[in-house]
Amino acid sequence: MIKLYFDGACEPINPGGTAAYGFIILRESVEGNGGFEVNKLTELYRESKIVAEGPGTSNNVAEYSGLLNALRWLQKNKLTPESIHCYGDSKLVVYQMGQDPGTGRQWKIKKGLYKPAAFRCKEIVKEFPRIKFSWVPREKNIADVISKQALRDRGVEFKIQPE
Repeated sequence: MIKLYFDGACEPINPGGTAAYGFIILRESVEGNGGFEVNKLTELYRESKIVAEGPGTSNNVAEYSGLLNALRWLQKNKLTPESIHCYGDSKLVVYQMGQDPGTGRQWKIKKGLYKPAAFRCKEIVKEFPRIKFSWVPREKNIADVISKQALRDRGVEFKIQPE
């Protein structure tokens, strides 16, 4: 199974600041040793990049950019047939791509700066027959630190999200 954690951040203002994304892709395997089974996570890839700066940027654009670039990496590396579990701390992204556990339905993509990236993700997700999405709180999203790395490297001041 592949575990994909993605995140995005826009600082020091949202919208209109500097937007960056991060993701990490892990392979989970089960190893047996002397009658004991152990889950093992192996990192396949991680990335942190600036998406854009100024008008047209937002946290949601950054979140979707993280997912989009992670999905493209999985495509490029021919991992689309694998069982893929995506984790993000943006309910908007997770419930637009997957399902809201409360209603059992996907949220609609309405309007916003993120809309083009959301529709690109929707198209790519069709190529993954065994993909699912789960929301996790920020403190359990291991991509949170990765998404902020590109901002730190650029010297962007953090005012919205804690570092």
